[in-house]
Amino acid sequence: MELKKLQESVDNWIKTYGVRYFSEVTNTIVLMEEVGEFSRLMARVYGEQSFKKKEEQQTAHDDIAEEIGDILFVITCLANQMNMDLTQVMYKNIAKKTERDQNRHHHNSKLSE
Repeated sequence: MELKKLQESVDNWIKTYGVRYFSEVTNTIVLMEEVGEFSRLMARVYGEQSFKKKEEQQTAHDDIAEEIGDILFVITCLANQMNMDLTQVMYKNIAKKTERDQNRHHHNSKLSE
């Protein structure tokens, strides 16, 4: 799905099922909640923490994907609320990173094998 289509789909979902957007502040807090849920899974699947006995580890990959989807949904809501075109946001971000980091990582000894 293209970013423009994503923004339209989220906007349609909000207007159809969500009644209206939460405030930007509420959505920012919801975003932090979703990032926390994502981080918790990452710490258990890829980090050193273990799952509690009653937790299911079998669906961890699917759960991580679901949390990434939740994060993307809320970020898209925020972009829509602030009238930001995510395609343009990403082009600008990639250009910034390219200019700033075009040689930086190649000279990072921590990244060489």
